[in-house]
Amino acid sequence: MLRIAFAFSATVALFASLSPHAHAAQCGSSSAGYAAWKQQFAAEAQAKGIGASTISALMATNYAQATINADRGQRSFNLSLDQFLAKRGATTIVARGRQLKQSQAALFASIQSRYGVPPGPLLAIWGMETGFGSQRGNQNMLASIATLAYDCRRSAYFTEHLYAALQLIDRGALSASQRGSMHGEVGQTQFMPKAILAYGTGNLENSANALMSTANFLKAHGWRAGAGYQPGEPNFAAIQAWNAAGVYQKAIALMGRQIDGGE
Repeated sequence: MLRIAFAFSATVALFASLSPHAHAAQCGSSSAGYAAWKQQFAAEAQAKGIGASTISALMATNYAQATINADRGQRSFNLSLDQFLAKRGATTIVARGRQLKQSQAALFASIQSRYGVPPGPLLAIWGMETGFGSQRGNQNMLASIATLAYDCRRSAYFTEHLYAALQLIDRGALSASQRGSMHGEVGQTQFMPKAILAYGTGNLENSANALMSTANFLKAHGWRAGAGYQPGEPNFAAIQAWNAAGVYQKAIALMGRQIDGGE
């Protein structure tokens, strides 16, 4: 079970102490060098204070070929907005989102009061990421992130997430056997480990906690209560911070508006 309530200032201090900039383990582009990379990275992680049992869990991971295949095949982000909406089942997401907005009205009212984020974009993200919790992934989170940290394509980015994952496992906030999606995302709205440290609240497999954490993320990235969130409006930047793909950002804004009652 996730038990996370870290202050952002503590997170900053954490990453100051676990900075991967001196990372010397040799990245690779196939499974051939993964075992040697694990040995090198484990020594660095241990020197930075990661515990022995967590290091053992890292060493037990296998190269996640399925994760590499998925990382190389993200073609849906190259679709037009209409094509992307159709592929991701936007009509179903909006319909289900409207139902959940009514059935869980008290929860969404509480979230909006605390974070300023209305139900629409949260429900759009929840529906887009996991089909409202029905598709949270079944990959070993640690193996996925370790493989991507080893892979040369985006090694620096995923190295930061790997250090975060190891720290979360060390503290008992995540299990070494945690399951997630192909890139190591976990929970109802698919948080990466570094984001869990900074914005996670409670067990992210629980929908209420995940939605609150998502709202916390958006607020931390500049969300202003009452402002618009369509492209060109003040809160669209917070949606952009959630996911870098332009077509995804526009889809969330559009579906969110439809769920919130707009067209």
